[in-house]
Amino acid sequence: MLPLDLVKLTPLLGRTTGRPEVRIGLIDGPVVMNHPELASQHMREIGGNGGGHCTQAGSLACTHGTFVAGILSARRGSSAPAICPDCTLLLRPIFSEATSGQESMPSAKPEELAAAIIECIAEGVHCINLSLALAQLSSKGEHELELALDHAAQRSVMIVAAAGNQSTLGSSAITRHPWVIPVVACNLQGRPLNESNLGNSIGKRGLCAPGDSITSLNAAGQSLTLGGTSVAVPFVTGVIALLYSVFPTATAAQIKLAITQTSLSRRTSVVPPLLDAEAAYQILLTMNAKK
Repeated sequence: MLPLDLVKLTPLLGRTTGRPEVRIGLIDGPVVMNHPELASQHMREIGGNGGGHCTQAGSLACTHGTFVAGILSARRGSSAPAICPDCTLLLRPIFSEATSGQESMPSAKPEELAAAIIECIAEGVHCINLSLALAQLSSKGEHELELALDHAAQRSVMIVAAAGNQSTLGSSAITRHPWVIPVVACNLQGRPLNESNLGNSIGKRGLCAPGDSITSLNAAGQSLTLGGTSVAVPFVTGVIALLYSVFPTATAAQIKLAITQTSLSRRTSVVPPLLDAEAAYQILLTMNAKK
């Protein structure tokens, strides 16, 4: 089974390629903007650490940013999932290209992340993709981040965030926030990967999405296959963007309700349910028909 079929995303891809009016904030590494498989005409930078362009195509930051951007904004027919190429992708780089190490999921200081979230909201994004972890947590930084997430809720900007890959049971300052949709990575059988973090807040408000052997764009050319929760996040973000594209009058609350289906049953497991793009579409279709 293909990742897109696992979460019943293929029918929605057939309905729309997204709309430029729908804006996604990508807080990640810089992106190879001239990659031939990227729909770069719908991408632009909004500042950050040295701009959104890669200067070191082999860096972890550039590899990560380009890979996640490919899942969202590659051209249809490319090697990447290419979920919403005609949506506007606003790049807000937060990872330094100088970062060394073999970690598959770059991290950001909470106060830096808070500032990036505020900047994305000011640019009118509908949804923000956080395929990252927190580093150097402090009470001051955590408070600033909480205020930024509160601001996102007040402005109806949806936040989709990685649950993390530490194989732990618990939550972070991001995933425990009631407005955030945490994402757990699963395999093609729909089972969570062993390294995915789980927890009460993740199970209560989150989703599982494909995160095992996902192929997307490589900053250095050709394609690349990676896994983990940061890879799973853009599947959820992309579905949200497509739903906004098909239902432009829908509210953030309606789309969040449709995609998480939290009203259908009380969640008690630490494992969230699998993303179901077609079910979310049908729920919004019903809501729209009642207007």
